[in-house]
Amino acid sequence: MNSTPIRKDTGRQPKEWLTLYLIPVLLGLIIALLTILIKPQWFPSIPAAKQEVITADNAKHVADNFSGPVSYSTAVDRAAPAVVNIFTQRIIKEKKNALLDSPFLKRFFNKQDQPAERRQSSLGSGVLMNSAGHILTNYHVIAKATEIKVSLHDGREVEAKLIGSDPEVDLAVLKINLPNLPHIRIADSGPIKIGDVVLAIGNPFGVGQTVTMGIISALGRNQLGLNTYEDYIQTDAAINPGNSGGALINAHGYLVGINAAIYSQSGGSQGIGFAIPASSAAQVLADITQFGKTVRGWMGIEVQEATPALLSELGLPTALEGLLVTGLSLNGPAQQSGLMVGDIITALNNKDSFSAKSAMNQIGSLRPGENISIEFIRSGRKQSTVAIAGKRQSPTQKK
Repeated sequence: MNSTPIRKDTGRQPKEWLTLYLIPVLLGLIIALLTILIKPQWFPSIPAAKQEVITADNAKHVADNFSGPVSYSTAVDRAAPAVVNIFTQRIIKEKKNALLDSPFLKRFFNKQDQPAERRQSSLGSGVLMNSAGHILTNYHVIAKATEIKVSLHDGREVEAKLIGSDPEVDLAVLKINLPNLPHIRIADSGPIKIGDVVLAIGNPFGVGQTVTMGIISALGRNQLGLNTYEDYIQTDAAINPGNSGGALINAHGYLVGINAAIYSQSGGSQGIGFAIPASSAAQVLADITQFGKTVRGWMGIEVQEATPALLSELGLPTALEGLLVTGLSLNGPAQQSGLMVGDIITALNNKDSFSAKSAMNQIGSLRPGENISIEFIRSGRKQSTVAIAGKRQSPTQKK
């Protein structure tokens, strides 16, 4: 008798489970989601997504909430017309070959004594400071120039006259005679700060007026060895050859400095540029237009920074800070005030004086006849005196 094995039904196969249960559940979920998105009002417990529409009325409010301006075009429009391009010509005398001084060679080559000269062109930038046509630029832009031409933002070109210069701060004042001249405004809204946005405007490489942006990286740079008096603003705004004498402005379009120099190993911008503060430049402009030269205070004193090593050699406490007096001009303001060689100056006009360069700048900013209070240490005792600033004679100032 043949018997057929009886198999027990253990349930439905996996594919049947997917078909009968999982797929309908997924379809239900999809339909539910679509219904919620399309007809959210059918489900009062689920709030409809709120969409904010930016209209012309609230667009300004949204823009005002940004931490900084989206564009600096207003600042550029305010300052750019006052920034000029400067083109100079100078005569360079070539050195003659010493062999040509021989009478025999002159006769042999039929050479006559002729001046060996050639013309050299250079370019830079400048800033119109007033409607009378006075322009501030760097001294090195116009040094030894025999011809100076200025090109304005509106296309006008004119020859410029050198009024005076101050090589000790690398500034010069030019004058042009044209009607309806634009001029820049000096920033007066308070001291500039590290991190402030600045724009550099000038004529780099002669390509035409160009604007670059950066921030103020440092203030009071005075150890660069570029000039006698140094108090530079450092910026990472791109400054290239041809930018010298151009404007460094703030985000509102007002002048904060005159671009002067760059630190570069390649000759191009590497993010380290220097500008002369506008307040210092304005004082030079005022002095040159009024007196024909810069007027500075003078104390008749030589100092050296009191380093621990120097103090130790002199047998003085190494914790002292200040400027060691190393020399005094006979009957100069410092000597007349009672200062002596060996004194250690700790403050000038209630300002700590630990840097020789800073002290020189501070004294130079005085007007002749002004008082300056001096705090110093002598034989371990703190003392004070008052000096009357004299007038510094500068043999390097030129016109």
